[in-house]
Amino acid sequence: MPIAQVGRKTPTWLPDRVTGPPMFAPLAEFAGLLPGDRWPHVEQLSGLAARRAITVRSGKRLRFVAQDAEAARPYEARIFAHGEVQTRTENWHDLFNALVWLAFPEIKAVLNARHHAELQARVAHESRNRGPLRDALTLFDESGVIVACANPELARLLHEFRWKELFWARRAETVADVRFFVFGHALYEKALAPYPGMTGHAVMLDVDRGFMQLAMAAQRVVLDERLADYFSSEALNKRAFSPLPLLGVPGWAEENAHECYYDNGAYFRSGRRTRGG
Repeated sequence: MPIAQVGRKTPTWLPDRVTGPPMFAPLAEFAGLLPGDRWPHVEQLSGLAARRAITVRSGKRLRFVAQDAEAARPYEARIFAHGEVQTRTENWHDLFNALVWLAFPEIKAVLNARHHAELQARVAHESRNRGPLRDALTLFDESGVIVACANPELARLLHEFRWKELFWARRAETVADVRFFVFGHALYEKALAPYPGMTGHAVMLDVDRGFMQLAMAAQRVVLDERLADYFSSEALNKRAFSPLPLLGVPGWAEENAHECYYDNGAYFRSGRRTRGG
């Protein structure tokens, strides 16, 4: 069944939305720990972070706190300096941000540290421009996807935007040798009510076939470590990421069980070639 329409700020708490569909698999472990009858509050989310001993790059323990319109520090600076992630109540966007912190803490911490360093540098130079680095960091934070691929031929198809060949003609190989992990919390929010045109921005990692046999928790650890290293050292801009039509991933939309689904050129576009991570 297609996922029902759910608004960003709906007061309706529907935890099954984030524990069942395959697109939400990276978050399912932590979503399953949330209350079944009411929205989680920031203290509960902070408790989950404490159980995982999550810290930001300044060494501060991660905590989720209620949004404060009068906060003296900007959002990213407050995370880095105090470990405090401002989180709105009954808000899907912010809840997914918290769940991604729990699932991929090292990547999130590196993204925050690079945001903070870039902000500090621009303050020192009295610049008000965001710059390409912060744009790239924000794009991945909001809309990023991690693609783990154990087959170089399939990686080439993805890089060359040969979607029908990847997702249909070589569907069985793609299911066996490629894993797709949504990272961006804005994408998770969109996935509550998926729509044709829904697109992520992917970084691809080469893995061996043994990776495919690991449990989800172990796969997340591998990806978290490798992508944290990548984002720590890479001189990023938005062209570092490859557009990925998410509803083409086998099993992520009922309609993609039919070959004709991939004939939609407005969604499954050809385009520039990009590199992976």
